[in-house]
Formats: sequence, structure tokens, C-alpha cells
Amino acid sequence: MAKKIYIAAGVALALSATAWHIVRPGQVMRIAAGVAAHHVCSMTFISGQDPKQTYDQLVAPVLGGFSRLFEVHVDRATHSVDVSSGPFTALAHADFTPGYGCRLSLPGTRPLVADTATHPQANDGFAPAGAVTAAQPAIAAAIDRVFTESPDQPVKHVKAVVIVKDGHVIAERYAPGFDLHTPLLSFSVAKSFTNAFLGVLSREGRIRVDQPLGAPEWQAADDPRRAITVENLMRMSSGLDAEEAESAFSPVARMEFFHADMAGFAARQPAKEAPGRTFEYTSADTVLLSRLVGEKVGGGPAGLRAFARREVFDRLGMGDVTMEFDGQGTFVGSTYVYTTARDYARFGMLYLRDGIAPDGQRLLPEGWVDWSRRSTVGGSPYGAGFWTNDGPSKPARWRVEAGFPKDGFYASGTMGQRIYVVPSEKLVIVRFGYSAPPDYGIEDDLALIKATIAATRTVKPSQVSPSPVRNIMRAS
Repeated sequence: MAKKIYIAAGVALALSATAWHIVRPGQVMRIAAGVAAHHVCSMTFISGQDPKQTYDQLVAPVLGGFSRLFEVHVDRATHSVDVSSGPFTALAHADFTPGYGCRLSLPGTRPLVADTATHPQANDGFAPAGAVTAAQPAIAAAIDRVFTESPDQPVKHVKAVVIVKDGHVIAERYAPGFDLHTPLLSFSVAKSFTNAFLGVLSREGRIRVDQPLGAPEWQAADDPRRAITVENLMRMSSGLDAEEAESAFSPVARMEFFHADMAGFAARQPAKEAPGRTFEYTSADTVLLSRLVGEKVGGGPAGLRAFARREVFDRLGMGDVTMEFDGQGTFVGSTYVYTTARDYARFGMLYLRDGIAPDGQRLLPEGWVDWSRRSTVGGSPYGAGFWTNDGPSKPARWRVEAGFPKDGFYASGTMGQRIYVVPSEKLVIVRFGYSAPPDYGIEDDLALIKATIAATRTVKPSQVSPSPVRNIMRAS
């Protein structure tokens, strides 16, 4: 008999108050169950975490009251997770495939072939074998602040912090149950990985950022979506009616938890305005870019994994990286990457070094990083896959005033997954957690950035000249 772990969730009491769900489980229930099945599956079988802790800290805050409706069954023999609610025994099912992480079982899902190859981190002096304790008291105190919970404040549940200065780890800390070998869930930090893959393809002359996406769903001569370019999608200005909201009824929620073909669903969303006019953050834009990357690379999920390994991860000295795919084999480049905190820092170093690998070879086109971190559409605090400080927006000004330099930028995921990059200070800081709104712990992060800069600064800001922003629209 397969060994199973059950996470009880107060089902009987909760269902008595929501009898209409018993009669007909609706869209909200199915999406909530999908969130639970996927996240518990991934954190159990990729990251080796306790299913109950994952449910309590990662899933329940997202689902709110719905978290009390479900029972989650973790089957370690079949590497799968089922979510049920009272008489409904098959609300959601997720399967783990070695090398590819977890996917929900949805109509049209194609099987994946397991990949059990492992990739050790490079032994290149980036960090020693053991965790690095901060030598400067000010940095240690700032890390303490990041991790410390306060009874009258939203929970932070910080899992990892890594600080890199001048190319070397100078401090790190991990929560109990996590360490320097634990793969961490990226959420929207994955969008910055999609930026890197597009950058490589641009350097190789296989895409241009000013080219129309050319989605097959948009081929009619009078379709206004034909004008949407790669850059529009990277800068979240596609004009598609694909709202990303904390609602089970938003298009992005339906895309992620109802559809095996996420990119196909995103491409079917209508245009609500011309591209390039308005910044509207939506994972639908990035999933369309992920499909483009897969088409250019070829070979399906295995081909994209090999491309990412050869062109990015190996070049940066990164160890194992899990990229999850939708049911049709498109990388979910908006949301699902898993690797260690140190490897997220190695990835951040690529952008600190202007797209150049540790061996001195260029991975991203000259000017790509400056272009990616430049705020554009309507003064939004967003570039092309990164949040930025250079524009006039209130969030950008607030971060700069709090000590995060104006040339800084960062990859960010919901619940506080972040890679901060500060070129003028040769600094990368990684911070991953399951933090609560309204600010997901970012005030503590800014204090950590400020303290680290003060403790490690070797040159005055006036001595640093910002890199020119080159026009790379036709760099390929």
C-alpha cells in the first residue's frame, strides 16, 4: 500500500457553512484546490519540505478561508498530491516528474519523460562549502531584522538570505528546515529567467525585441494583436485583456489552474487597447514569451532544459535548476523556477556584470541589462522583467529614499522572493520567503541593503559612472 500523508483542514466545520459548494463545486473551489495541489507537490518533491508546513505557510495565506475546506493527500510512492473536500475526492491532482517538477492533471496534458541528471554547483570560489556568517555586526543585525517575527506585524516566514559583494558570498542565513542546498520557489522571479533566455536568443540573432510576436492565434489581417511585439510583452504593455488579480475569476488564475495550454489561453485573450500605451502587470504576457522561446529553441521541454543548462546555468556555475512546464510543454516562465538561494545569487551576478559570465564571455547582448532595467511605459517602476528604481514613480522614489540606490533593480515574486542588484555597489542580495502583505517584508529588505552598503562601501557614489543605455532594439 502506498504511504500517504494527510493534511487535515477542518473540512466538516467549514463545509457546513458553505453548503452551496457541496452541491456544485465551482470555479473558486477548483482553483483553490489547484493552488494547494501544485504548491504542496512542488515543495514536497522538489524542495524536500514538510507538506503541512508548506500548506500552513505557503498555501493557507493565499487561499484564506478556503484553506479550511480541503484535505491534502501526499503520496510519496507515486510522487503525487490529491486535494479533496468532503464528498468531492478529485478536486485537484498534481504529479511530480524528476527534472520537471509538478503539474496539475488537466485535460490535454502531455506526458513528460523523467530526467534524473544532476548538476553540482561550480567550485569556483563564489562561496565556501558551509554557510557564511556575516562578519560585520551591522549586516548581522540587519539580517536579524529580516528574519525576526513581530506579534503585531504581518508574518514574514523568511527562508533564505544571501549577500554577495564583489563576486563573493559575504553573509547568508537560512530558516530551520532550509539550507544552502534547498531549492526555493521563484514565483515571478521566473520572469527574469525568461528575460535571460530571450537575451541569449537576441545575442544569437534568433529574435529581435521589436519584432511582432506573431502568435498563430493572431493571423487575421484585421486582428489588432498582430502589432504586439516582444518588447511590449516584456514590458507588460501588450494591451491584452488579461488581468492578474487576487481573484479566482481573473484570466491569469484561470490560465494557471484550468488550462493545460497556458500560452494558448493567454493568446486567446482579446485586446482592450493598442500595445505600448499602458503598463499592466500580467503573467499572461510572459507565458506568451515562454512559448516563443520554446519555439525558437525547439526540442520540446527537453530541448529547452538543455538550452537553459548549456547557455545560462552551466555558464554561471549554477547547480540543479527545476523549470516547470504546462501540460502542452511550454515553460511556465512567469512563475515556476526552483533553485538554491546561492544559485539565484549567481543568476543576479549575470545582471550585475552587464550580461557577462564569470569566464568573461558575453551571454546577453551588450546593452541588454541597461535596456531591461530601464523604466519606460508611463513612468512605471518596471522595465523588461525587472522592477526598477530609475523612474519617477512613487514606489521607486520611496525605495531610493530608503537606501536602495537609483541604479538598483530587482527580480520579484509574490510573497517576497527577490533578487536585488546594485551595480554601483557591486552588490547582489537574495531574499526568499512566504511573507504577508501589505509590503511582503520589503522595508526590512531595504534596511538590509542600506546597512550592507554602509558596511562594505569602498568607493564613493560620485566615483561611479552609470553605464550608458544603448539602443539594442536591433542588436541582433
